[in-house]
Amino acid sequence: MKIILIGKNGQLGGEIAKDASLFDFEIFSFDRDEIDVSEPMQLEEKIREIKPDAVINTSAYHVLPKCEEHPWEAMKINFVAVGEMARSCKKYGAKFVTYSTDYVFNGKKGVPYGESDKIDPLQFYGVSKCAGEFAALNLYPEGSFVVRTCGLYGGMTGSPEKGGNFVLNIIKEGREKEIVEVSSEQVVSPTYAGDLSKATLSLLKKRIDPGIYHLVNEGSCSWYEFAREIFRLAGIGTRLVPADRGSSSGAMKRPAFSALSNTKAKAKGIVLPSWREGLASYIRSLMVP
Repeated sequence: MKIILIGKNGQLGGEIAKDASLFDFEIFSFDRDEIDVSEPMQLEEKIREIKPDAVINTSAYHVLPKCEEHPWEAMKINFVAVGEMARSCKKYGAKFVTYSTDYVFNGKKGVPYGESDKIDPLQFYGVSKCAGEFAALNLYPEGSFVVRTCGLYGGMTGSPEKGGNFVLNIIKEGREKEIVEVSSEQVVSPTYAGDLSKATLSLLKKRIDPGIYHLVNEGSCSWYEFAREIFRLAGIGTRLVPADRGSSSGAMKRPAFSALSNTKAKAKGIVLPSWREGLASYIRSLMVP
């Protein structure tokens, strides 16, 4: 199977590029300088040239404050570009995989969300990702996979746009400060990009029906609980203090409980490790010389 990967330098893209050979996939990876997703013809040219079986899109406009400040930029990347990619994949008969987020939900359910639960985003980032889901699934329902995930982290340097990730940043804080405050009110399913990568490739390898899938590390925790486990695994003794900051920061609201349930994928035999196991795997990867 030939795969075109968009976003090879991101946390997830880097893992997919590395893991593809484990599934006997031939991967053709591109960064934003090689394929600008806001220019549809650039991808079409690559599809015509490579003739892939699938296109995996890991690009996103995902820094929350920027989405609130520049909503049309968010819509351009998270909605319009996703729709155009779906059209191109349909035109040439390639499967299309794109990623969405726990932020499509309002966080009021109180238990992990399943794939069929009602979406109700609280901020513009979530709105733009909802729009992208509709675009892919309506323009190319027979070939689009929408993978929702949550609290993603991975890579030696994390996300280029976010300046790292939660794990790397909290380790840095722990080594520099005597006391670290971490929010305790938001419950999530933190997910290691290495586990999400393998689960995504399993979807394609098993030739499972397209649609919406939740792929996260099993279980849920608050960011405070997650930070406590990070410090334990990294051997950091700095004092951690839970802080209830509410679910909003200015005009930007965040869902209070946005853990996801891998209902559909699990039924097909795709099970991700627990969030503790995923974190331990990531911490070990950071310690490799």
